[in-house]
Amino acid sequence: MNSSIQLPQKLMLLGSGELGKEFVIAAQRLGNYVIAVDRYPNAPAMQVADCSEVISMLNADELEAIVNKYKPDFIIPEIEAIRTEKLLEFEQRGITVIPTAAATNYTMNRDRIRDLAHQELGIRTAKYGYASTLEELMSISEKIGFPNVVKPVMSSSGKGQSVVQLVGEVADAWNYAIANSRGDSQRVIVEEFINFEIEITLLTIKQWNAPTIFCSPIGHRQERGDYQESWQPAGISQEKILQAQAIATKVTDALGGAGIFGVEFFITQDEVIFSELSPRPHDTGMVTLISQNLNEFELHLRAILGLPIPHIEQLGSAASAVILADQKSDTVAFTGVDKALSVANVDIKLFGKPSAHPYRRMGVALAQGENIPEAREKAKNAANQVKMI
Repeated sequence: MNSSIQLPQKLMLLGSGELGKEFVIAAQRLGNYVIAVDRYPNAPAMQVADCSEVISMLNADELEAIVNKYKPDFIIPEIEAIRTEKLLEFEQRGITVIPTAAATNYTMNRDRIRDLAHQELGIRTAKYGYASTLEELMSISEKIGFPNVVKPVMSSSGKGQSVVQLVGEVADAWNYAIANSRGDSQRVIVEEFINFEIEITLLTIKQWNAPTIFCSPIGHRQERGDYQESWQPAGISQEKILQAQAIATKVTDALGGAGIFGVEFFITQDEVIFSELSPRPHDTGMVTLISQNLNEFELHLRAILGLPIPHIEQLGSAASAVILADQKSDTVAFTGVDKALSVANVDIKLFGKPSAHPYRRMGVALAQGENIPEAREKAKNAANQVKMI
């Protein structure tokens, strides 16, 4: 990667949700040209990009057509449901795929990244197994024991994940995972339930020509496998931070390329346990929109373009809380934003999604506080003020 890269560059974003939208804003601020691609029109990132295309990213011919049309300098996958083997072809033609085509192929499926971490790199993970049928899931679940966690091997933002307490719940977990699987995968992963003290995301920035660097760990809470709130700093010991950084470096070095990786860990009383990894900005990292001098989207862009990142400053106790839809609707409007914004050091981001369904993430509340409990309370109160009508 040439360290004296010229701007603007032409960036093609595959997946145009709320994380993509913030990335496009960061890219536009440095004058880059962005093509936003997704499977439905008027997706959030399309609203701020230079142009957009609606295709099935699992269709190799449609991917080929838009790459030939725009000839981007960079292809930046933002979701899992992509025909990843096609990215290898584009890379061979000289287009930079982020972080690399091989890494994207690896990380689009939970089975591959888990096997890389556990089997090839010897990293401690939860005990796990795979199932392609309900019968296999029953068998593996009984071997791993209960409670356990069942997830699709390919999904986004934790969709399709459930905690299984008893053997009688396995069939429901299978159906839920398959119904929420992305792409054409019909395979699930089942893993032991870790009795953790906190779950963290370690935003790991891999650079072309500079050392790997990290953001302060982000704590987060999930429901239904989807993030509900996050906070920074996470409040774990320096010893465990260093352990997590070492594991994240090992995994991202094996994957290669450049960009930000959201590396998730379970932190127990005694251990730092690798959970999973996303090769792009992470939903829990939306807290960095208020908690850092450079947010995760700006860091991703700088790493991709080979621009320097001289200093990441964490600005004190901060939190995010999601704003969820509670109904299905093809028209989206909100009330209560004025109430939410009447509190000092609170911000609201509405994503501009054109339709809603129950539990769909429609926005996020951000807050700073004197300490983490105060920041979390302010963010949750602000999120609760915003109502979809």
